[in-house]
Amino acid sequence: MSSNVGGHRFVLGLYAALVAVAGVAGYLTGTFVSGLSAPRFLFLVPFPPTPAGFAAYGALTIALVLGVPLALVVYVSAGLDDAA
Repeated sequence: MSSNVGGHRFVLGLYAALVAVAGVAGYLTGTFVSGLSAPRFLFLVPFPPTPAGFAAYGALTIALVLGVPLALVVYVSAGLDDAA
């Protein structure tokens, strides 16, 4: 059997790249769009309406939205590998 280390590394790299792109998009939004109100992460944690605040908000939001399903897939696939 072949190892899936290459596949795991690819998925984690893609995940990190998508989180980074969301952070850059948030930074650019905070830089070039005026009159923005402060974002609230999970409707609870307010971030400042600055480029850094929007970058953190974007990166954290995408990390959570993509990270939770990815973690569930890893958990389920580990259980399926053990059953087979």
